[in-house]
Amino acid sequence: MGTGHLAVAVVGGGLAGLSAARALTRQGYAVDLFERSRLLGGKATSFEIDGVEVDNGQHVYLACFTEFIDFVEQLGPLPDGGAPLYLQPRFDVLLLARSRAPARMRAARLPAPYHLAPALMRYRHLSLADRLRLALAVRAARRPAPPDETFAAWLRRQHQSEAARRAFWEPFLVPALNARPESVSAEAACFVIATAFLGDRGAARLGWSRVPLGRLAEQAAQPLNRVFRRRGVAALELASGPDGQSRPHLRALVAADGERIAYDGVVLALPPQALAHLLGEPERLGLSGLDRFQSAPIVDVHLWYDVAHLGFGFAALIDSPVQWVFEKAPGYLCCSLSAAEEQVLRPEAELIELCQRELAALLPPLAGRRPLRGAATREREATFIPAPGLRRPGPHTACPEVVIAGSWTDTGWPATMESAVRSGRAAAAALAANLADREAGGDG
Repeated sequence: MGTGHLAVAVVGGGLAGLSAARALTRQGYAVDLFERSRLLGGKATSFEIDGVEVDNGQHVYLACFTEFIDFVEQLGPLPDGGAPLYLQPRFDVLLLARSRAPARMRAARLPAPYHLAPALMRYRHLSLADRLRLALAVRAARRPAPPDETFAAWLRRQHQSEAARRAFWEPFLVPALNARPESVSAEAACFVIATAFLGDRGAARLGWSRVPLGRLAEQAAQPLNRVFRRRGVAALELASGPDGQSRPHLRALVAADGERIAYDGVVLALPPQALAHLLGEPERLGLSGLDRFQSAPIVDVHLWYDVAHLGFGFAALIDSPVQWVFEKAPGYLCCSLSAAEEQVLRPEAELIELCQRELAALLPPLAGRRPLRGAATREREATFIPAPGLRRPGPHTACPEVVIAGSWTDTGWPATMESAVRSGRAAAAALAANLADREAGGDG
């Protein structure tokens, strides 16, 4: 039986929801998207500040983000015919530290994992002994870590010095996981290291969107049946079998304005806390432990200077609350602060002053200069923390017509744009299979 007569709702207009909605649309379902905000894209969106469209943070992807790259490529070319994504030809990162000459970490034209060995051995911010131990630790990430071990404990077990933590592990792993080594699992950190640095020579190449992320989200929503903005969902109306023991089935979706709308299936692409609030009793759908997920904030500070193009592109900052700075356009710099629990509640003026001071100390052309203007964007619950022992659910629930998605679900990846797209596609596949079984009479 065809799917054109089946209507599906996707709740949440972030990357997870959009990827699920597009996958279901391609299979012939009529998909309605519900987003409580006026913006699509969720944690990866854009908006205007003083007439300039900016992303709500500098979102970087790696070449190993294959599902995210495929998702964007399916949107088609930009209006000018250009590709929407930029990707480095090879891994190449500038590292800046106070009172020291800049260092560069660049992949050699050698097969993995040896492609990084020359860069590690020449890394001027570490002693020779630390470089050797660092190279051994990177290789050790291939071996499974105990499930209850923190990344900080793993670093100690690999004899990593405080200097190595500050000059390598924190600039690269804290932004990747949006968490400090003391709170993140060694499993998650080793996955990042092995996937980015050990699997393929080009896997760790960095890239970003050439256009504001909100525009990609808007284009992703174009094929959908209907898109409801500023319209949240209050509840799902579920029915149990006649005996009261059978698994629940979906009867309708209840919008925040009280309207009851019947759908054949629903994808809930929401963060854990929002999902628990919507369901009321998540255990009824076989979902437990949602309250165990803890989130971490990200702060981005946008600064505009009266300077020409600086030419560095982007850089990692050593011994700084600012992990990365990106040159978005001539005179426009974006500072990214991950795991920013100490900064997220600070006034905007303080954040601007903090980043201005850091950039002045590390970028000579900005020494003694004040920005023309600045702005701070905050995501107080940007990503979940992959803590040791945390169990992440898959897309299925006890109700065959309801599935879940989100970068926090069990994709095998940390909370990244790649994880969000993978979760959305997995949820779409799970729901399509369940609905096909129901249509065939397989769900009695």
